[in-house]
Amino acid sequence: MSDIEVKFQSNSEEIGELFEQACERALVRIGLQGESFAKKKCPVDTGNLRNSISNKVEMKGKSAYIGTNVEYAPYVELGTQKMAARPFIKPAATEHSTTYKRIIEDEMKKG
Repeated sequence: MSDIEVKFQSNSEEIGELFEQACERALVRIGLQGESFAKKKCPVDTGNLRNSISNKVEMKGKSAYIGTNVEYAPYVELGTQKMAARPFIKPAATEHSTTYKRIIEDEMKKG
């Protein structure tokens, strides 16, 4: 018999940390890209609504949010009885899933 010693080492902690970092980078990029899509789609009168669009990343829920705090934004997005809807937030979130998936894949490959 030989005196070969075999050792096993777990790198799960390091891999978990790299995964978290990749997730954060992907979410930041998705938030910025979604914000850009919303701003391009946003109807402009004074520019106030478009300039108010921003994004926020929450790592706890692995989420990127796109929105605005302008009080009349829901009326523009959803419309009223007297005004047709001119959505800009929802399309930014729903019409670009391929782009968002590509961002995630890119960041996961980087490690």
